[in-house]
Amino acid sequence: MSGPLFAEIEHPAAPVDGWHTAHCDGGSRGNPGPSGYGAVIQDPHGHVVARLSEYLGKQTNNYAEYSGLLAVLAWALEHNAKRLRVVSDSELMVKQMKGLYKVASPGLRPLWEEAKRRARQLERFEMRHTLRGGNQEADRLANEAMDKGMRKTSTQTTGSESARPAQPALEGYVQGGVVHLLSGELPDGTFVIIVRK
Repeated sequence: MSGPLFAEIEHPAAPVDGWHTAHCDGGSRGNPGPSGYGAVIQDPHGHVVARLSEYLGKQTNNYAEYSGLLAVLAWALEHNAKRLRVVSDSELMVKQMKGLYKVASPGLRPLWEEAKRRARQLERFEMRHTLRGGNQEADRLANEAMDKGMRKTSTQTTGSESARPAQPALEGYVQGGVVHLLSGELPDGTFVIIVRK
């Protein structure tokens, strides 16, 4: 890998061949509360190649921000986008990824570690902070994800009592042959099915 992993971008408007740019955002209504993320990814020519969003259930704002970053990194790895520039309005996440802030929260540390692991698989990776106005489409997608998820949850709770309750999906990663959950817990003896993404 060439160059610093989390380099500061001094001239974000300057064209750089081969760089994909992703704007990502996460939000939570209640912190913790219903949460979601949104992201928009552009190819080196500025064309939108992906719009990502997901409802995350009851989580914190910072968890949602990191989930958006992880989704963008996963997309880049899956689509062979070797150079990725991420723009986020989460100053905390940007400074943690650059090593300027420590990750004190035990709930965020596994997400931060996974984001760093994924970023290292890229040829180049950069992050920069923007004000909220510079992240409008990602913010809109995050809010749409929260709106849809909250309506779905509301519909499930007012449905038939005989309906089978929805089983929550838990995210995690494998390291050394051991599954590590990013959030939540499973009691001993729980049967699980692992889907590889």
